[in-house]
Amino acid sequence: MPQKVTLIGMNNQHNRPPAVFDRRLLRRRRDRAAQNIRQFDFLLTEVAERLIERLDVVKRNFPLIVDLGGAYGGLAERLQQRIGTEHVICMDTSFDMTRQTTTPAVVADEEFLPFRSCSLDAVISNLTLHWVNDLPGALVQIKQALKPDGLFLAALLGGESLRELRQCLMEAEMAVSGGASPRVSPFIDPRDMGALMQRAGFALPVIDSDTITVHYSSLLKLMQDLRGMGASNATYNRLLQPTRRQVILEATRLYQEKFADADGKIPATFQVVYAIGWAPHMSQPKPLRPGTAQHRLADALKTVENPAGEKAGH
Repeated sequence: MPQKVTLIGMNNQHNRPPAVFDRRLLRRRRDRAAQNIRQFDFLLTEVAERLIERLDVVKRNFPLIVDLGGAYGGLAERLQQRIGTEHVICMDTSFDMTRQTTTPAVVADEEFLPFRSCSLDAVISNLTLHWVNDLPGALVQIKQALKPDGLFLAALLGGESLRELRQCLMEAEMAVSGGASPRVSPFIDPRDMGALMQRAGFALPVIDSDTITVHYSSLLKLMQDLRGMGASNATYNRLLQPTRRQVILEATRLYQEKFADADGKIPATFQVVYAIGWAPHMSQPKPLRPGTAQHRLADALKTVENPAGEKAGH
């Protein structure tokens, strides 16, 4: 049980962009998934390890860390073990998730952060911010909550995630019903994430991505895992009635036909986008003003510099 769980109001709807995700539905699904989450946390655990590896490259102590969207506290527990860490707060929208944590916990929405300005040394988030409707606003709030030179490190699902499932469900519904509805939630493009980090005012932003491929015995097992993670489609424009059995059968056939390996296993691709940035501080490296470079680019490239307007060989 956590040392303390604090509930924060999450109903402020002012000045919000048009909603893509049903946040109340997401919260209910996370509450439901909390009952058996440790049976379905393989992706959270794997990405948490990769976040820790990236954090270990940063030779800094972070006394106060918030694990944003921390679920049952698996990443928070790892962060608490790091040298130089004094306090880790696990924050999630689901009370049933946070009640399982061993660190102090806060129940709040990622779109309405409850932390004071310049109060945190680091904010780390594992596979939750891709569900946020106002991601630019959430990034601004994170930057404001960080102390100067504080660290933001996050992993989000990228746009290539579940591309096989997306393709097969769309083709199956077209074949059976003559039309298609959104079946898989949209995810972030790595290039867009970089632009959003700069727009939010983070210094020295770096974006990279990798791919995790999980193999399943069947489409139904993949869909069971997604439900177990609390990661089923939660867009407002999703199909509201149950998916027709014929669509599932056709999607299963297509998945096997297009993607199955020699053993009959089907792959599910998860593209993970990693973002790291810093709250601005005067000690950070600054780009040089034009014309103030100390070395010529031509010297570094070991080539001949031509005056503007001239072409090589003329």
